[in-house]
Amino acid sequence: MADQYAQSSEDIQLSEDIQPKTNDVQAIRWEEPAEGPVLVLLDQTRLPAEEVELVCTDPQALVQAIRSLAVRGAPLLGIAGAYGVALAAARGFDVRQAVDALASARPTAVNLAYGVRRAEAAYRSALESGAGADAEAVRERAAAAALAAARALHQEDAAASTRMAEHGMRLLDELLPGGNHRILTHCNTGALVSGGEGTAFAVARAAHRAGRLRRLWVDETRPLLQGARLTAYEAARSGMAYTLLTDNAAGSLFAAGEVDAVLIGADRIAADGSVANKVGSYPLAVLARYHHVPFIVVAPVTTVDLATPDGASIEVEQRPGHEVTELTAPQVPLAGVEAGGGIPVAPLGTQAYNPAFDVTPPDLVTAIVTEWGALAPVTGEGLSELCSRSRQVTMS
Repeated sequence: MADQYAQSSEDIQLSEDIQPKTNDVQAIRWEEPAEGPVLVLLDQTRLPAEEVELVCTDPQALVQAIRSLAVRGAPLLGIAGAYGVALAAARGFDVRQAVDALASARPTAVNLAYGVRRAEAAYRSALESGAGADAEAVRERAAAAALAAARALHQEDAAASTRMAEHGMRLLDELLPGGNHRILTHCNTGALVSGGEGTAFAVARAAHRAGRLRRLWVDETRPLLQGARLTAYEAARSGMAYTLLTDNAAGSLFAAGEVDAVLIGADRIAADGSVANKVGSYPLAVLARYHHVPFIVVAPVTTVDLATPDGASIEVEQRPGHEVTELTAPQVPLAGVEAGGGIPVAPLGTQAYNPAFDVTPPDLVTAIVTEWGALAPVTGEGLSELCSRSRQVTMS
């Protein structure tokens, strides 16, 4: 049975493992109170109205948090998945069952399965190396190995975020010399999705700090409004000049010459360079190409999935129709509306097409920025070489 409870962020002391940066909220952390280890998540469904943390004491609670989008964003899902394996091992749950449930919780984001498998590999390796020894001691060492793998991934993602911001800024300066950038972004790609400051948002934030960001255009991002609720929240905390717009207003901004570059993240990048990202990204790529505006994807190499040959092979998650047919406000009590329910905005029985992602082909992508540098033009050969180089450096 899933065990998960909420508490105010003021009620918990910060772990020394990963400390948040100034103005950043901490999206995830591992804690070890007297009653046993827990995974603490900032409930992103409650933002920006309130900062509430979910405390997961078993892997099924984490699965529920992932599916409900309480924890979300490709890099952070990888970190959460790894910690989920560690949580199962530390609390004596069936690790194999936890691995299967976590890895399949959201199908499009490849980082989730990557993080789960990495922690599982560390756990299994420790078990095998301790064969013949005291069983309880071996299990404890295996659980510690899974936790160490999760913490390592967390730290690596924070470092990758910093390097992506540097490479992204260098690319912006090459493409748009002189600064004064007007950047359009889609969905949420900041500290809420990362062990560091994020992916695409981290680049915009670096431009802001350097005094080279004139305006951040924030798509509201249907259907769950991650741009309005989360990116605007992070931009406000960072003191950035930003403006929120409806998704279908982006075209008028391009037509008026008000967009210098588009920066988005990615949930999966196929071997040919096709990019799966929050639904609405593909239309932006088409607009950017027509208006001769750079369309830049920022993601760590863990988001590149060379086992997925092309965009058509990417499984696109379909979300529940009620996310479109209802307006939900779980943290705001409304007369006549059940807590956590929604206000109907479409006739009863309306069917809704609600994909979580769409896929942008590589010929519409100006560049892919990773912690190992920027790839332009985007080709399968270039991606393969980039991934190979990153593996060689990691193993050396």
